[in-house]
Amino acid sequence: MRLLLIRHGQTPANVSGILDAEVPGPGLTELGEQQAQALPAALAERGIERLFVSSMLRTQLTAAPLATALGLEPVVLPGLREIEAGDLQGKRDQTSVQRYLAACYAWASGEREARMPGAETGEDFFDRYDDAVRQIEDTGVQVAAAFSHGAAIRIWAATTAQNTPNHLGADRHLENTGVVELEGSSADGWRLVDWEGEPIGGDDLIDRTAQDPTGERF
Repeated sequence: MRLLLIRHGQTPANVSGILDAEVPGPGLTELGEQQAQALPAALAERGIERLFVSSMLRTQLTAAPLATALGLEPVVLPGLREIEAGDLQGKRDQTSVQRYLAACYAWASGEREARMPGAETGEDFFDRYDDAVRQIEDTGVQVAAAFSHGAAIRIWAATTAQNTPNHLGADRHLENTGVVELEGSSADGWRLVDWEGEPIGGDDLIDRTAQDPTGERF
C-alpha cells in the first residue's frame, strides 16, 4: 500500500507559535483554506482511493476540497491526532516549545517510555498511531491519504520507515500541507518514498513568517 500522510493547512496557532493539540482545536487561517483548495489539483494524479482524517477540525477542513473533488467521504481516525501537549498546551514560550520537542525527539531516539509533561508517553503515541494505520490497511486500498499533524507525522514516519534514520523527523521540516509518502505495510515494514516538506500546492502557499513549532526542524 502507498500511504500519503498529509499535514493539515495553516491554523492561527501555527502562525503565532502556540502549542495546540486539544481536540477539536482551531480551524484554518485564510492561507490554510487556500492550501486546502490547492490539494485537488496537486494530488490529482496520485490515484487516491480513500481519505482519512484525525479527530481534529483542521484536518477535516483541509481534506474537504479533495474529498469533494474525488467524491469520497473521509473516515475519522482519532489515532491520527497530534502529539498531545499536556501541561504545555496553549503555551508559546521557548522553554515550553523545547520541552515539547525534546519529548518528541526522545521517542524518536528510542526512549518511548518518556512522557510528554502531563500527557502521553511515546508508547501511547505509537500504539494509537500504529492502530490508526492498521485500520487504513484493513480497508484493502492500494493508495490512501491520511490527513494528520506536523509532529505526529514527522516522528511516526521517520521512526517507522525502515530506510531512514530515526532522527530524520527532527532534521526535516514539514510545512502545512506538506506530504510524506510511504510504501509497504505494518506486517512487512514501511519504506519512505518521498518527503515533500513544502506545501504541495506550490511555493506561493508558504508563510515564511509563521513560527510553527511542530513543523520546523527540532
